Amino acid sequence: MGNRETRHAHRSQGHTPDHQNAVVRFARQYGWWRVVAIPLMIALTIWFIVDIATASSSKEEAAETTAAAPSSEEMVGPDPADAAAVKREIDEMPPGGAFTKEGKGTFHQVGEPGAVAGKGGKQKVRYSIEVEDGINTAPYGGDDSFAAIVEATLSDPRGWTAHKDFEFEHVASDAEPDTRIQLTSLGTAAERCGEKIETETSCHTTITGESTTIINEARWVRGATPFEGDMGNYRQYVINHELGHAIGYASHQPCGGQGKLAPIMMQQTLDLNNKELHDRKPSEVYPDEDVTCASNPWPYPNPDNKDPQQPE
Repeated sequence: MGNRETRHAHRSQGHTPDHQNAVVRFARQYGWWRVVAIPLMIALTIWFIVDIATASSSKEEAAETTAAAPSSEEMVGPDPADAAAVKREIDEMPPGGAFTKEGKGTFHQVGEPGAVAGKGGKQKVRYSIEVEDGINTAPYGGDDSFAAIVEATLSDPRGWTAHKDFEFEHVASDAEPDTRIQLTSLGTAAERCGEKIETETSCHTTITGESTTIINEARWVRGATPFEGDMGNYRQYVINHELGHAIGYASHQPCGGQGKLAPIMMQQTLDLNNKELHDRKPSEVYPDEDVTCASNPWPYPNPDNKDPQQPE
């Protein structure tokens, strides 16, 4: 019987794997908690290493994607034939030189009084030329340059004097002019034009109790997108347009036909398209029609044309 027990013990020992004995010995020596903790720590370490490697790979792939040249579909350039794709941002002035945001609100006389344009015209208009104190006119020729452009514009045969309707005389600021042509800062233009001003435009106003033709320096420096960078024509336009209000042309006018020259009393600073101007302010005179004129700075671009409202 003792032999059977001995043989049975030997058989049991023979069927116990060596690794189980090693685990038991390790557990008895260091504690069972280490038997559980060590494999878990190994597994977590492996997972952590794999996660870092995967993340690094993803970042490298993203960097390669960013650095790679865009496909031809992503790089389609603007098509001048697609009006929607190249629509002008008329709500912002074109880029350009610096202008004065806030002047002093006072003015000084510029130029030399005495110039007369359209002598013998039916209606005589006496005007002064002034620049707001605080404006630096040096970058665009100085005070006298502004006065010279005003005088040249009013004496041009395509201007308001074309058909002897008006005579313009440059007088001193203290000579009680019929209208004051003033170059003003952006802030003063906004203050004196009030609700008339739109996207830094100019205006004619009587807010000070007398006729004032305000030329906004921001526009004098930057121009307007519809004029496509032609500063000379734009400056002549803004003088003729705002002075037009001062001499009695109170209403704006729409484009008279596709491709024709715009009337001087059209709001060309904002747009040359009737529909665009209608959508901006439906209460204005512009019809809801997709008709676009060409920019035009003159009341009578063809002096033989008797009607300044319908330039050819």
